[in-house]
Amino acid sequence: MARKDLIAGNWKMNATHLEAIQMVQKLGYRLDPSDYDRVDVLVCPPFTSLRSVQTVIEADYLRIKLGAQNVHWESGGAYTGEVSPGMLAKLGVSYVIVGHSERRQLFGEDDAVVAAKLRAVLGEGMTPIVCVGETLEQREQEVTEQVIGGQLQAALGGLDEATVGGLVVAYEPIWAIGTGRTADADTAAAACGYLREQVRSQWGDAADRTRVLYGGSVNPGNVAGLMAKRDIDGGLVGGASLDPDQMAALVRYWV
Repeated sequence: MARKDLIAGNWKMNATHLEAIQMVQKLGYRLDPSDYDRVDVLVCPPFTSLRSVQTVIEADYLRIKLGAQNVHWESGGAYTGEVSPGMLAKLGVSYVIVGHSERRQLFGEDDAVVAAKLRAVLGEGMTPIVCVGETLEQREQEVTEQVIGGQLQAALGGLDEATVGGLVVAYEPIWAIGTGRTADADTAAAACGYLREQVRSQWGDAADRTRVLYGGSVNPGNVAGLMAKRDIDGGLVGGASLDPDQMAALVRYWV
């Protein structure tokens, strides 16, 4: 089964709801129907902008998909400041990022938390984008495969083939996130290929359906090399996704 590539914009803690409205409108103006036929386009605004972006997408009949950057694993309760999976689903959110390195490093999310969030997202009919990646120290120690393979197994362990085939996995080397450094295309492809083979070894043909993205300072200047790699099915885009012109360029370059 052919995999449709995905360009996902992670806006992180940027853009008020008014700025978010302008950003998604501008992105919509810059994309043609043929762009959406080739590539799924996703934006992940902050929680405070989700409703505003949802309204624009629906009112303007945009084919842009809506995602969230984080979620709590419980359906409700005394969790001050948290957002439940059901709340996101009711806002038309279709994808949720789980296990982003910034959540792991800055907020202490371990593999158990990531696995719980992934299952909570699935429980509300949304698609998790599960992130894995190594630090610069781990890469220099040549343990990249052990690290990302372990993170993948911890997140997906116990799921069935059909479920895994519908997931999105994002390889995002920590040393390349927000640093301006990018894994070269061969390095990124090797890691993405390794992750796909890990899926294949445990879930068989699901590996042909699971989309594997690269994340780490993706921009129009380096996208050509990345998109040429068979095992890279798109990008999890950070800073470049805040500029509608750059985001649109990434979508159009990805063929």
